[in-house]
Amino acid sequence: CIFKTKLVARALFRSKQPLPTDDDDKVEAAEPEVDCYAPEQGSSEPASRAGWNSKIEYFLAQVGFSVGLGNVWRFPYLCHQNGGGAFLLLYILLMLIVGIPLFFLELAAGQAIRQGSIGVWKYISPKLSGIGYSSCVVCFFVALYYNVILAWSLYYFGNSFQYPLPWEQCPELGNITVKECKSSSPTSYFWYRKALDVTDSIDEMGSFNVYIVGCLLLAWTIVCLGMFKGIKSSVKVMYFSSIFPYVVLICFLIRGLLQDGASEGIAYMFYPKLEIWADVQVWRQAATQVFFALGLGFGSIIAYSSYNPKNNNCHRDAFTVSFINFLTSVLATLVVFAVLGFRAKKTVMACLSEHSCVLDTHLLPTFNYSDPGSVALEDYTRWLEQNEHQLPCNITACDLEKEMQKGVEGTGLAFIAFTEAMTLLPGSPFWSALFFLMLLNLGLSTMFGTMEGILAPLRDRFKCLSKNKTKLTIGSCIIGFLIGLLFTQRCGNYFVTMFDDYSATLPLIIVVVFETFSVSWLYGADRFLDDIEGMLGWRPPVIYKYLWKYVCLLAMLGLLGATIIGMFIKTPTYMAWNQETASEDHLPYPGWALAVLSLLIIFAMLPVPVGLVHSVVWDRRRRTHRDTETGHYSIVSTDETPMSELDNGNAFPASVS
Repeated sequence: CIFKTKLVARALFRSKQPLPTDDDDKVEAAEPEVDCYAPEQGSSEPASRAGWNSKIEYFLAQVGFSVGLGNVWRFPYLCHQNGGGAFLLLYILLMLIVGIPLFFLELAAGQAIRQGSIGVWKYISPKLSGIGYSSCVVCFFVALYYNVILAWSLYYFGNSFQYPLPWEQCPELGNITVKECKSSSPTSYFWYRKALDVTDSIDEMGSFNVYIVGCLLLAWTIVCLGMFKGIKSSVKVMYFSSIFPYVVLICFLIRGLLQDGASEGIAYMFYPKLEIWADVQVWRQAATQVFFALGLGFGSIIAYSSYNPKNNNCHRDAFTVSFINFLTSVLATLVVFAVLGFRAKKTVMACLSEHSCVLDTHLLPTFNYSDPGSVALEDYTRWLEQNEHQLPCNITACDLEKEMQKGVEGTGLAFIAFTEAMTLLPGSPFWSALFFLMLLNLGLSTMFGTMEGILAPLRDRFKCLSKNKTKLTIGSCIIGFLIGLLFTQRCGNYFVTMFDDYSATLPLIIVVVFETFSVSWLYGADRFLDDIEGMLGWRPPVIYKYLWKYVCLLAMLGLLGATIIGMFIKTPTYMAWNQETASEDHLPYPGWALAVLSLLIIFAMLPVPVGLVHSVVWDRRRRTHRDTETGHYSIVSTDETPMSELDNGNAFPASVS
C-alpha cells in the first residue's frame, strides 16, 4: 500500500521535468523505449550511448552533412539570378537571424536529451511526438532520390577515363552526325540520350537503364559499408569525403582563374543589384536556401549532436558550422562562375568568328571584330547594346549573358554546362574525373547524415532495432535500393525532379515550424535556456528567446505560406527533353503525377496528427487507470514534497487508510 500510494502521490504532484542534465552517457526518456514485440510497459533506460572519438570527427560529420550538392549547383544559380552581391548580403542576414538560431536549437536539444529526433520531440512535447517520425519519413524520401544522383556521378566518373571524353564530340552514323546531337550539343546529347536515355515526358515510363541500375546498386553498397558500424565506421569515410571536395574546389578555382574569361564570369556573378530586395520571391528563395543549406528539420543535426558530451559548446558549434557552410558556398560560386565565364567567352569568341557580316561605316565598332581574340567582352557588349537592332545579320547571338545563363542550375550545371567547360581544358579527362569524384564525396557525406537521421531515432525508440543495428542498416539500404529502381527507368529523371521539388520542401518547413513552436511556446523558451545553462555552465543571450518565439517562427510561417501560395498560383511543371526538337521544354505534371506528389506531402506530415491523437488517447487511458487506482486508496493527507525528495525515496505521504 505504501508503495502504490507513493506512485499515486508522484502522479498527482509531478510537474513537467526539465531536459536531462546528468553528465553520464544515459538519459531517462519521457516514455520508455518500445519493444517491437511487446506493448509499452514498465520503465527502462536506453543502453549507454556511443560518442565521438574527437571533436574533429563531430565537425567532419556536421560539415559533411550540411555541405552538399546544393552548395555547388544551387547557391551559385540563386546568387546569379537574384542580384549577386545583394543576394549574398540578404543570405547572411537571414542566416544570422533565422538559420543559426534554429541550428543552435536543434544542436542543443539533441545534445541535452541524447536521443534521435523521435525521442527528442517526444520528450519536449509528447503531443507533438510525430515531428520526429515526419523527419524520418522526409529523410527516407530524400535518401531515395539523392542516392540516384550519386549513381549518375558514378556513371560519369567511370566514363571520364577516356580520351577524348565521350561527351566531347557528337557521334556519327556513317558519315552523318546524329541529328539530335547536332541540334543541341554533345554534352546535352550524352546526358539525355546516353546516360539517361530519357523519354519525352513523365507519362512514358520506358524500360530500366541497366547502367544506372548497376551504379545505383554500387552507390547503396558504398553507403551501407560506410554505415555498417554506425558513426564509428562512417566517420572514417568522412575523413576523406568531407575534406577532399575542398581540395578539388581550390584546384578548380586556381585552374579556372588562369583561364581567359574567368574574371568576366566572376564579375558578372557578383555584380550587385540592390533592387532585388524589394522582391518577395527573392526573400523566399534566400530563406529556403538558408533552410536547406544547414539541413534543418532532417533530424540529422539532432542525431549527430546527441553523440556529444553534455558540456560541449554547441553554441560555438552552431556559428562555426554555419560559417564554414557559407564560405563553402562562396568558394563553390567562385569556382562555378570562373569556369562558366571561361566557357562562355570561348563560345562567344567562336560565335563572332563565324560571322561574315558586311557592316555599314556608321555601324563599324572601334575594335577589330574580324579578330575575336583581340576583342574585350565589355567593348563588344557595349557596341552590341547600341546597334543590335540595326545589324544586318544575327550577330546578336554572340551574347555573353545568355551563354552564362545556360544550364547553371542543378543537374544542368553538373552534367551539361560544367562538363562542357571541362572539355575545353587541357587534360580534360583528369579534370572530369576529379569533378565527379568531388560530387560523389559531397553527396556521400550528406547521405551518411541523412541515413543517420533515419536510423538513430529508430534505434533509440525501438529496442529490437537497437539490438540489431547491422541488420537495420543493411535492411534499410536494401529497401532504399529496391524503391530507388523507380528512378532508374527512362523517365526516372522526372521523378527525381518531383521528389526534389515537393517531397521534402513543404514537409520540412512544417516540421521546423512545429519544432520551433514546441520549444519556444509549449516547453517554454526560458526553460529551454535554463536547461542549456545547466548543460553548458553559462546562459546564452536572451535574444535567442525572442528570436525563437517571434522572428524564427514568423519567418518560417511566412516561408510556409509563400511556398503553399506559390504551389497553387503556379501549376507545377518539370523540365522535359524533347527528342524531336532536341531541346528542353517545361511541361505541366499530369493529373496522376499531381496526385502522387500530393500523397508524398500528406504521407510525410501524417505522423504529426497521428502522434497528437495517440498522445491524447494515451493520456485519457492513463488518467482512467490512475482514477481506478486512487479509488482503492484514500489519501488522508499529503505534503507537496519536492520532486527531488520523492525521487530519492526520502519522503512519503503522511498517512494511508
